[in-house]
Amino acid sequence: MLWLASMTMAVPVCPAMAAEPAPPAMPAAPPAISPDYRIGPGDTLKVSVFQNDELTATLPVRPDGKISTPLVEDMVAVGKTPSQLARDIEKSLSEYIKAPKVSVVVTVALSIYSQVKVIGQVKTPQSLPYRDGMTVLDAVLAVGGLSQFAAGNRARLVRTENGKQTEIKVKLDALLNGGDMKQNPALKPGDVLVVPETRF
Repeated sequence: MLWLASMTMAVPVCPAMAAEPAPPAMPAAPPAISPDYRIGPGDTLKVSVFQNDELTATLPVRPDGKISTPLVEDMVAVGKTPSQLARDIEKSLSEYIKAPKVSVVVTVALSIYSQVKVIGQVKTPQSLPYRDGMTVLDAVLAVGGLSQFAAGNRARLVRTENGKQTEIKVKLDALLNGGDMKQNPALKPGDVLVVPETRF
């Protein structure tokens, strides 16, 4: 009897490729705060005192525009930049600490000083969160562009600084249709872009 030797072919088995875990989603970075940002009610601040962790605190700006930190009570914060507030806190702490070094960081910007308003003849008039480097074009695109009846070349940017209101003329039609980047000024927190209605 002939015995047929069954020949088994070794089939290489490829190990299952281990699925690489997806990298964790990075949290969205908060809008950058401009160095000349003006602190307002509702903002949250982190006040750090170098080599004095017990004096470091994260706290909101109260409706009355003041904050209270360890050793410093009822300090006016509203209307100041973070660096200005830090210097004022240093002056108060110098009564207790030799040469204090203070830093102030705006961790949550919620006040009207952190917004830019676009009103008038645009698709969706609204307040926009301000971010460092924001321009007129950024704001116009964020609200969906101009409406059908907008007089773009008669738009104006209303800005209030140190209690004084100024207006900057902006020709939005020249910017949007002609690409005139001279009509694309940088925005500041609290700016209001007004787009009037066309005259028939």
